[in-house]
Amino acid sequence: MSHGVSPMNKRSTIYFDPELHKALRIKAANTERSISDLVNDAVRQALREDQEDLAAFEERAAEPTITYEALLKSLKVHGKI
Repeated sequence: MSHGVSPMNKRSTIYFDPELHKALRIKAANTERSISDLVNDAVRQALREDQEDLAAFEERAAEPTITYEALLKSLKVHGKI
């Protein structure tokens, strides 16, 4: 899905590793999309994953915690190690 350039888009210079840039150029050509579209989608996906991670942390914030030492002791008591 090509978003194209609009007056609302912001311009930024990004320096890519040469091999990543080559891969982006090839993928852009094969998918008939621009490198900008590919990068924007990748950044959106990364931000979406960050948001999902933060939501999961928030949901688990009230869960009881156990120290590593207590975990090891429990595993030993229950014959797991």
